[in-house]
Amino acid sequence: MSVRVARTAWARGLGASCRRGVSSFPVPPPGAQGVAELLRDATGAEEEAPSAATERRMPGQCSVLLFPGQGSQVVGMGGGLLGYPRVRELYAAARRVLGYDLLELSLHGPQETLDRTVHCQPAIFVASLAAVEKLHHLQPSVIENCVAAAGFSVGEFAALVFAGAMEFAEALRFLQKNSSKFHFRRTRMLPVSGAFHTRLMEPAVEPLTQVLKAIDIKKPLVSVYSNVHGHRYMHPSHIQKLLAQQVVSPVKWEQTMHVIYERKKGREFPQTFEVGPGRQLGAILKSCNMQAWKSYSAVDVLQTLEPVDLDPEEPPR
Repeated sequence: MSVRVARTAWARGLGASCRRGVSSFPVPPPGAQGVAELLRDATGAEEEAPSAATERRMPGQCSVLLFPGQGSQVVGMGGGLLGYPRVRELYAAARRVLGYDLLELSLHGPQETLDRTVHCQPAIFVASLAAVEKLHHLQPSVIENCVAAAGFSVGEFAALVFAGAMEFAEALRFLQKNSSKFHFRRTRMLPVSGAFHTRLMEPAVEPLTQVLKAIDIKKPLVSVYSNVHGHRYMHPSHIQKLLAQQVVSPVKWEQTMHVIYERKKGREFPQTFEVGPGRQLGAILKSCNMQAWKSYSAVDVLQTLEPVDLDPEEPPR
């Protein structure tokens, strides 16, 4: 069901008429039909067609999106995205939420300002969702056939927005207000010992839990994997609880990769796309599972002179 929901949602271009919202991650205006309701309608409409309901895909036809985390920010990110539909609208919506020009900061820096937690978290979040728009424009079948998403640390918020569990503005506003409490881990492999776990952050867990309870969280429409235990989120309260637990838990990214990509010998791997700045997650995937990495590509968010080839048959070098 999740694949069909995602396919129909993107095909219908949800959010195009939502003035308070952006792109495919809408914040509906007062009285508008909710995103989740629209997606349920889309699913129901598709289920009326037996061929669509019974359609099956080989693993190699499916896709997984990986969203990078803090530490991947770089001045210039977003420059390679502005020519694609709805990306400027996405940044305009971010400006209304944040109260400053995030696109200007992302494009021109300075780097030391962009590196501040209060800035880099929103910048990575928005650039990652803008990268999804680019990918959707260049290869719509990737979005249509997406079966799973995972985000490294702060990237998990972008994954949840993509999956329809959170709305763009609410997630962005949460990051802006709570960045000082959410000391997200930088994107790198962690030792099994979990040395980054710290009890010093435990006082922040309960306040963050209360803030998250005030956010309207839905069940993800595609599988989203949690950094806390490496497995899928099951329901909204599960999301609220585990997001707050991130501040006192190591990022179990290697475990997440094993859960997503473990399969029987000879079975195809899905296409994997890193959406957002950098290729750190691709490097980690390569070290965890070379065969899965062979179907990996990164969506460039920097300014490029030539169109980017996102053919997963050619792994990045």
